[in-house]
Amino acid sequence: MTDKYANTGLVARLEHLQRVVTKECDYLIYTAQGLTQTDPKFCWLDKVEQNASLTERLDAFVSRYCRLQDTLGDKLLPTYLSMQLEPLGTVLDNLNRAEKLGLIPSVADWIEARSLRNNLVHEYTEDIELLRHSILRALELVPMLETVTKNLCQQSRK
Repeated sequence: MTDKYANTGLVARLEHLQRVVTKECDYLIYTAQGLTQTDPKFCWLDKVEQNASLTERLDAFVSRYCRLQDTLGDKLLPTYLSMQLEPLGTVLDNLNRAEKLGLIPSVADWIEARSLRNNLVHEYTEDIELLRHSILRALELVPMLETVTKNLCQQSRK
């Protein structure tokens, strides 16, 4: 395979990932707004078993938050860096490079978002207070994910 064809495949992947993260981000924002309008402090979690419809909304939020965070950090960012002929390294190396390029506001925020992602997925039914704290903080980080989505998509189109 020549470099021309390899680059064409990378461009197609980049374009595909741009479309995917744009939709994922829109869906996440929609779900986050619906959750916060219902109960901004998530008091209903104390009786989570009695709130099936809210639990489904929460599942949608968790799924969309995790999916967007994964797609941005594990797929779109490395693909973008490859297109820019940036050296790929560890996830942390890639995040540091993304911060220097102005693609993400802060490596620390990204790592926190990743940690919250893990809390939301793995501690979901065990610790309601940890879940509540994780949800509230994840909701605060949604604008950061939106900014990263816009930054990566805008830079990728150039």
